[in-house]
Amino acid sequence: MPPPAFILTTGQAADSPQFIPVLEKVGVRGLVGRPRTRPDAVAGDKAYSSRGNRAHLHKRRIQAVVPEKKD
Repeated sequence: MPPPAFILTTGQAADSPQFIPVLEKVGVRGLVGRPRTRPDAVAGDKAYSSRGNRAHLHKRRIQAVVPEKKD
């Protein structure tokens, strides 16, 4: 199964800054109608646990299933 969305970056680009642009490309298919642009939840690893990413998810009422960094 292909990923729901992706962005190809150059070289050593960090993953976290790409979180919101990729999330904006995701379409969640249902049984009928157009794909939804807001998933119920998003899972990720600690690399995506920034304040900005969490604030964006909170603002869009998307549950974050991302462990928080300890540092």
